Amino acid sequence: MVQPKIYVQSQDPWLFDLFLLICGSKNKTTVMISHENALKLLHQHIQSAQMIRHSLASEAVLRSIALKLNENEEEWGLAGLLHDIDVELTHADPLTHGPYAAGMLEGLLSAEAIDAIVMHNEMATGKERTTVFQHALAAGETITGLIMATAMVYPDKKLASVKTKSITKRMKEKAFAASVKRENILECELIGIPIEDFAELSLVAMQQISDELGF
Repeated sequence: MVQPKIYVQSQDPWLFDLFLLICGSKNKTTVMISHENALKLLHQHIQSAQMIRHSLASEAVLRSIALKLNENEEEWGLAGLLHDIDVELTHADPLTHGPYAAGMLEGLLSAEAIDAIVMHNEMATGKERTTVFQHALAAGETITGLIMATAMVYPDKKLASVKTKSITKRMKEKAFAASVKRENILECELIGIPIEDFAELSLVAMQQISDELGF
């Protein structure tokens, strides 16, 4: 019988040790930093306003994917929020970005979340993504860039004005937002979400936090 995971919002190490003493096993427990402390950590290591927006958008999208796939919303949301936590420390070096974050996040996120964060940059590992979580994070964080770029070509530059069909149209225009890897976004189909549905899900998720994103 598979043991269910127990998710604990970890803020103080001694509280976690007490929890383990009561439960009697670390193997049944997945520790997660609180959302409040995750935001503090993000702002501690990321100065770029653009990267903060990207992180918030990625969190929103990953939460929506988790809900659709019946996964843990908090765990997936935190992975989205913190997946680029090392980007300024590594200067986005493709050989260290991702693996460096694993050391920063050890003990703060589940092993599965850290693995997905490491694997969102395949180049640093020399491996291909294989798990649902890995594909979801890679697709989810990447589509945020396409959606933001699409919003910027609208007259009012507002997410509220963007339509799903505009995103799917821009997907086919390789010259538009050329740095956005379409192949990463299309990994949504490897986890059972057609690109049209994925674009809609991601757009709605970002529209719901448009005030936080600033457009």
